[in-house]
Amino acid sequence: MIPRRIDRRTVLRGVGTCVALPLLDAMLPNVVRAADQQAPLRAAFLYVPNGKHMPDWTPQKTGRKFDLPATLQPLTAHRESLCVLSNLTLDGAAAHGDGPGDHARSAAAFLTGAHPRKSVDDIQNGISIDQAIAQSVGSETRFPSLELGLEGSSQAGSCDNGYSCAYPSNLAWRNATSPLAKEIDPTAIFDRLFASGESETDKKTSSLRKSRRKSVLDFALDDARKLHQQVGAADRRKLDEYLYAVREVEGRLVRSERLEVGKDGVPNYARPSGVPRELSEHCKLMLDMMALSFQTDSTRIATMMFANEGSNRSHPELDAPEGHHELSHHGKSAEKQAKIARINHFYVSQLAYFLDSLSSIREGERTLLDNCLVLYGSGISDGDRHNHDDLPILLAGQGGKRVKSGQHLMYEPKTPLCNLYLWMLHHFDAAADSFGDSNAVLEGLT
Repeated sequence: MIPRRIDRRTVLRGVGTCVALPLLDAMLPNVVRAADQQAPLRAAFLYVPNGKHMPDWTPQKTGRKFDLPATLQPLTAHRESLCVLSNLTLDGAAAHGDGPGDHARSAAAFLTGAHPRKSVDDIQNGISIDQAIAQSVGSETRFPSLELGLEGSSQAGSCDNGYSCAYPSNLAWRNATSPLAKEIDPTAIFDRLFASGESETDKKTSSLRKSRRKSVLDFALDDARKLHQQVGAADRRKLDEYLYAVREVEGRLVRSERLEVGKDGVPNYARPSGVPRELSEHCKLMLDMMALSFQTDSTRIATMMFANEGSNRSHPELDAPEGHHELSHHGKSAEKQAKIARINHFYVSQLAYFLDSLSSIREGERTLLDNCLVLYGSGISDGDRHNHDDLPILLAGQGGKRVKSGQHLMYEPKTPLCNLYLWMLHHFDAAADSFGDSNAVLEGLT
């Protein structure tokens, strides 16, 4: 059988269900593996709060023979896909006469490069790099961008010394006055990706599926069987792997909704529906949603906040029962620094999980990770000092062979972080001479 050519936007449909597909060979223009040319470029921006313990972050050597310090050890398997970028600065997060409020300014400026106005009601920031890129490529996908997180967004109220709570709890800004609230419920994201719409039929089907614990794939099974007969052996394997991954993630979502029940039959705790109790599972499910959205080309741009800036979440599961923000002000205490090290190691382990997922997905002769730019970092360097120079910034992925990865680059002190964003804009074919406080395109990456 000669495999039939199918359209890139083919989806599997069922009642109330719309399952987008990964890039298949049958979607390419000819048998010559043009997947490397056809696979789109994606960008993910992952933010961690309260800075890092920089001696455990910064490699001692530059160039390709760099080491992986303690905090970066979970990324050993992806060393050749990494660029550790040292000495990048976020000047917009500095006080500039506004006094305290480094946490609010750090998150607000991280993707915008702007200096946010110190106000509770009259917020003023700037467009974030993810949204600037989305203006260029967002129309080509179902969702221009996705905004994800593990703690909810606020759009009002006073946080961090007179700054609006919108600043420390939002990463993406559509424009100077419009932050984009993030979604923290992985079930809601799953439904956005795989439900066909918001009609009454769709809502009833979603309710029916949950009550009977049926998968979205059960509703699209006929379409899946037909497609299986139309593609070649390689595509059938890829399709099977993808559908298995969707079903596995959906199964984990269902399991995460179950409450622990005591001997008396009463739940031991209450929590929002769909949000897992365990932080690590919550985080992994959100990263799974991001990977699926990229794999299906539902979006090419996503942001993720592991926690709001200044978060004082405790981590008893890491033997760090004190709040994260409290521990970040370690005052050189060896005990506090050891606990901070465990928290930092945990967050980098979540990044490693995400990179594992991306690298396991094939796109022609490459992997999904090869076709991504994954930025991971914080707007604060040392949490005890609240400084915004020499930030912990890491770029993973090869950006469709645009990046010379597997190196540690040490830039001149005070090099603007926005120089990296300007470089990214150009690789998304966005016409821009500057972004934020950039003064040049970042060198050494291509």
